[in-house]
Amino acid sequence: MIPDLGKYTDTVLTSYAVSIVLLAALIVFSVLRGRKVRAEMEKVEQRMTRNG
Repeated sequence: MIPDLGKYTDTVLTSYAVSIVLLAALIVFSVLRGRKVRAEMEKVEQRMTRNG
């Protein structure tokens, strides 16, 4: 199923692998950052409701 890439097989497959790893890392960091920001926003909202 993999197309014949000739002498560039290693280069192309390595590029695909690096791209997939970088995209996965970007997604993970984005989700973690989103959770952190959401938690900080909830703390701020709680302080605002207590202080009225």
